[in-house]
Amino acid sequence: MYVENRFIKMKTKLTYLSFFLFVLTFFTYAQDVSFKVICKKQVIVGEQFQVSYELNSDGKDFKSPSFTNFEVVGGPFSSTSSSVQVINGSVTRSKTQTFSFYLRAIKEGTFNIPAATVTIDKKRITSEPFEINVVADNNNSYPNSGTITGNNKQSSGNQTNVNAKEVFLEAVPNKTKVYLGEQIVLTYRIYFKIPISQLSISKAPSYSGFWTKDITDNDNGALQQSSVVRNGEEYHVATIQEIVLFPQKTGTLTIDPLDISCIAQIRQSNNRQRGYDPFDSFFGDILGNSFTNVKKDIKSQPINIEVSPLPTAGKPDNFKGAVGQFTFNSKIDKTALKSNEAFTLTITVSGKGNIDLLDVPTPNFPPDFEVYDPKITTSTKSNSFGISGTKKAEYVVIPRVSGDFTLEPTDFSYFDPSKNKYVTLSSETYNIQVEKNQNETNSIIYSSNQGDIKYLGKDIQHINTNDIKLRHTESFIFGSLGYIIILAVLLLIFIVALYLYRRINKYHQNQVLVRNKKATKIAKKRLQNAYNHLKALNQNSFYEEFSQALWGYISDKLNITRSKLSMDTVKDMMQEKDIPEDIINQFIDLLNNCEFARFAPGDAGKKMEDLYLKGIEVITKAEKLLK
Repeated sequence: MYVENRFIKMKTKLTYLSFFLFVLTFFTYAQDVSFKVICKKQVIVGEQFQVSYELNSDGKDFKSPSFTNFEVVGGPFSSTSSSVQVINGSVTRSKTQTFSFYLRAIKEGTFNIPAATVTIDKKRITSEPFEINVVADNNNSYPNSGTITGNNKQSSGNQTNVNAKEVFLEAVPNKTKVYLGEQIVLTYRIYFKIPISQLSISKAPSYSGFWTKDITDNDNGALQQSSVVRNGEEYHVATIQEIVLFPQKTGTLTIDPLDISCIAQIRQSNNRQRGYDPFDSFFGDILGNSFTNVKKDIKSQPINIEVSPLPTAGKPDNFKGAVGQFTFNSKIDKTALKSNEAFTLTITVSGKGNIDLLDVPTPNFPPDFEVYDPKITTSTKSNSFGISGTKKAEYVVIPRVSGDFTLEPTDFSYFDPSKNKYVTLSSETYNIQVEKNQNETNSIIYSSNQGDIKYLGKDIQHINTNDIKLRHTESFIFGSLGYIIILAVLLLIFIVALYLYRRINKYHQNQVLVRNKKATKIAKKRLQNAYNHLKALNQNSFYEEFSQALWGYISDKLNITRSKLSMDTVKDMMQEKDIPEDIINQFIDLLNNCEFARFAPGDAGKKMEDLYLKGIEVITKAEKLLK
């Protein structure tokens, strides 16, 4: 009986313990459900690509969207992976379920893919719809301008020639005839039928005459590849680089070829297998086939861009060079307030174009308003369609007197290349009621925006009717020695202040000198930011800050506007300053290395550290010569 009771108690404890572990495991396994789409944003006609729906949970009853305007080559294919980790008694479980489709683009256009759905715990989960841009294949033949050369290193010791049709590089602009300031998206794609690896940029174009921005999406460090049929043959294709170009001068501008190098693997046997992973490391074939690793130098074809000047007919007087498609609006936080209280007026320009170089128009404020310098905020995003974003100017304004005031509309003009005409947008009209504040002075002398002195208020001070106490004095300071000394000191202070004022004013008017003085300080700040990203091994942020430090320093030191910056301009200006040729070559090489260092193989941290130390050395040498 005693043994039976102990057995029952032990069984009860085990039941409670099992229930407790079940609840603990349930809450440990709990995670936020994510149902996302993985797909390319832009493909070309005839290209075969993959669309995957990734679910980080266990789902069922998956319903795929309708892939209208695309040919479904295969799918859906489902796969599941899961893992459980126990660290210091903490249980972590992850599970991923993937539904994949293989599609082929059959015609040009921008197509919306609806959302897919799946059921999790009797709840219907929906993915985000997405958009795919299908562009034409502008080059249906193999590029004659592309060249493939290199030294062949083989396992068998024999020389191997690689047909140029097996792997080639192609530069594809989305347009070749544009207006001045209109953006162009230039995409470099590599086509290959044989396995390749160790891709690196040997020489990047200078893009003379263009303002450029690299929008390559390579955060994960791997090239996204797909399949495409050209001239009846199937190729693998991967995007090497995407550049947004804004032409800064008219005429025919030529973009030099992009040079890259890679290692190609050639199978010596005739029984070549069809399946391979082009970016894997090369191993010997288990079937006994021999391979040859060949270093290949590949060059894209040059591109000619015809840039037309903006039309003069219908050009608004307030046009400041904005080209693209934009919206324009304004917002005020309050229209009823008291004098000496502040309100905020926000002017916003949004759209597609060169947001970074955009000028936000300045509103016209009444002279009775004190206006502070605006806070400018720029937000941009980039993808295969180009650069778009928003630029805001926030004005803090203080009415100094009471009354009813009107803020007239502000006009913003831009040129729309798609409509081939100028467009003018206007903000709203605001009626502002300012009540009298107890602290408001009836007569105020106020200088607005460092302009002429203005008299605010119209009331006249009344005569003082109170009793005035007068006293007689025997001595007068006027004409005394102390009076003369005070006048001399005041005169000396006035002369010194006038001298300092004119010197400071002359300094600030000399923008070249101001930029030159601030160049080193700004470069040091950006280099410090780059160093912080170096320690965190954040490659993209490091290269962005490091590149801005180099370009900003040389732009301010040589007084070159950002729109005219190029490798050729920097080299010419440094030669005019009698900079030694070796310093010039070091600086140009540093700019080139910064452009393609992220694509070079090897230790990322070592690359960034070497580049950072070299940049400090070159800027230090240049600083001694450009003072």
